Amino acid sequence: MSLDSTRIRALCFDIDGTLSDTDDQFVRKLARRLSLVKFLFPHGDPRPFARRLVMATETPGNRFLALTDRLGIDSTLARLGDFIYRLGLGGDPEPFLLIPGVRKMLGLLRPRYPLSIVTARGERTTQRFLDQFELSSGFMCVASSQTCRHTKPYPDPILWSAAQMGVSPEQCLMIGDTTIDVRAGKAAGAQTVGVLCGFGEEGELRAAGADVILHSTAALAEALMHNGS
Repeated sequence: MSLDSTRIRALCFDIDGTLSDTDDQFVRKLARRLSLVKFLFPHGDPRPFARRLVMATETPGNRFLALTDRLGIDSTLARLGDFIYRLGLGGDPEPFLLIPGVRKMLGLLRPRYPLSIVTARGERTTQRFLDQFELSSGFMCVASSQTCRHTKPYPDPILWSAAQMGVSPEQCLMIGDTTIDVRAGKAAGAQTVGVLCGFGEEGELRAAGADVILHSTAALAEALMHNGS
């Protein structure tokens, strides 16, 4: 598979596992908690088990999000999460981690394409990520889980983002780390890039129809320039 570079006029980025190193953050947090029973693990190291567990939850987690979307309660849950965040009941949130090379990649692509965020996160945590790394000004629009009636894997947030950027959905490139991102992109008529720096695995991303698989989102600028976009 390959990209049709002549079609690409705008880029849509997922956050978790694509711009933010969320999976490694989850693994470290879980490993810290499992360290209380580290004697149960080979060599006293719970990290390999923590990683397998985190990766195994990706598909069920996406199915749960899709179910809440179909039931029409995803926005309610997102607003509840934002309310808890405002009250400080969830404790102090950990800082996000930016995937290495992502800031440089965005800097290279920003002059060439309008950029957007398409995420299943709520509005407040999405904005917190952008504010932490001072990235807000680099994105023309942000589609969170609360922006459209349906979120990924429905095409709605990509269709909305395309309209905001003044391009057709077919001229967009959706970049994400899970089959949910790929399916949403395909449903919108966009081309898709699957990245392996997050929760998804190469086989499932290919099976979902990703046009290109990259080891990391940081490699996107080189891939697009190599394709002559």
